[in-house]
Amino acid sequence: MTVYFVGAGPGAADLITIRGRDLLGRCGLCLYPGSMTPIDLLAFCPSDATVVDASSLPLGEALARMVSAHRRGVDVVRLCSGDPSLYSTLAEQIRMLDKEDVPHVVVPGVSAFAASAAVLGRELTVPGVGQSLVITRVRSRPGSMPEGETLSNFAQTGTTLAIYLVINHVDQVVEELLPYYGANCPAAVVALASQRGEQVVRSTLACLAHDVREAGVTRIATLLVGRTLEAEGFPDSFLHSDTNG
Repeated sequence: MTVYFVGAGPGAADLITIRGRDLLGRCGLCLYPGSMTPIDLLAFCPSDATVVDASSLPLGEALARMVSAHRRGVDVVRLCSGDPSLYSTLAEQIRMLDKEDVPHVVVPGVSAFAASAAVLGRELTVPGVGQSLVITRVRSRPGSMPEGETLSNFAQTGTTLAIYLVINHVDQVVEELLPYYGANCPAAVVALASQRGEQVVRSTLACLAHDVREAGVTRIATLLVGRTLEAEGFPDSFLHSDTNG
């Protein structure tokens, strides 16, 4: 049988893909990432399915459960918060499953950066303002990021940034970005995008740390930084321009 890595989306149960929902509906084993998964989403699982909170399981134990289910002829859904391609330990798990000759399929989901942009009502690629997006995370400890992948290096390009795992490091992030983006650069923090308790802080880099503290944001959050967040007066994209053709 097969292990399906399914993007659960940013939190709201109805933001999972139809494919992901249908796979949940026929799985015999569902491993989900604890509080990152809404209870409503688990309701799609069959009543006789084994549903396991894998947030506190060592990766080896989670793997053993998936391999055992495969050998018993049971399909497995391994829910990943957001999209499996970002910060999901997908690479490690696939490497382990390949060693055990367990087939696997990846089903994409809505990532937190996309959900945050939707909450803000903004496009992150605006003609003449910004056509690129860097998705990264905070360097929380030495060695946690490859050499060269620093906020200051990314900031030198001036591109729009989506920064994960940021809420306990806002002061550090602001200090690194200010020399490149300037004090008035638009910035926004979205916590628990699409979920109950969603919080939104719209600010500038200079005021961001203060505004986040004032709002009492303490949960999982994504920071977006860049001129596209408040872009005005930009030209139409070439495809939709009156001068095209």
